[in-house]
Amino acid sequence: MRGFGLIGLVLALVIAGLVAKKQMTSMASSSRPAVPGVAAPAGEAPVNAQQVQQQVKARQMPDDN
Repeated sequence: MRGFGLIGLVLALVIAGLVAKKQMTSMASSSRPAVPGVAAPAGEAPVNAQQVQQQVKARQMPDDN
């Protein structure tokens, strides 16, 4: 019975490792520059602070009922 528990634990760790690796590789390929003043990659529009504020104001807030 302990063998099944150990096999299950190892299997869960392997699956978690594969998911983490997949997410890390997808993040690395689509990351934006973290340094201010560096241009964004081609094809992406820069985010304007006023646009962000308008989007936040336009969101529907749920009722607290």
